[in-house]
Amino acid sequence: MGLVKEVIKEIGNKSREFYEFVLPPIDMYLDENDLKILIDIPGFDKKDIKLILNADMLSIKAQKIIDEKKIESLILNQRPNVIDKKIKLPINIKQGEEKIKSAKYENGILTLIISITKKGKNISIE
Repeated sequence: MGLVKEVIKEIGNKSREFYEFVLPPIDMYLDENDLKILIDIPGFDKKDIKLILNADMLSIKAQKIIDEKKIESLILNQRPNVIDKKIKLPINIKQGEEKIKSAKYENGILTLIISITKKGKNISIE
């Protein structure tokens, strides 16, 4: 029985590592003033998500804090524990002119509105 549990746990670890590599899934919408980005990152606390916008590169970092008591009883762990992704945006933004108009995290979806016409910096998640 112990061997089966170890094999299942290893399969879960490999699946999680794959998801951490390819995630998060992202949708982008562009209009004349703004770029809207929807990012699926369920299972993370808002306070554990960090955003950095540098010119036309968006960095998304998130890490879960795992309770040691839960690790002891863990059988399968496929959901990602870490997100570390850089996304090149399809717009030209000069360094120093980056502006995240709004950032909202609700039901596991991070919604960003990036202004493509205004100046200034503002990165905070509501």
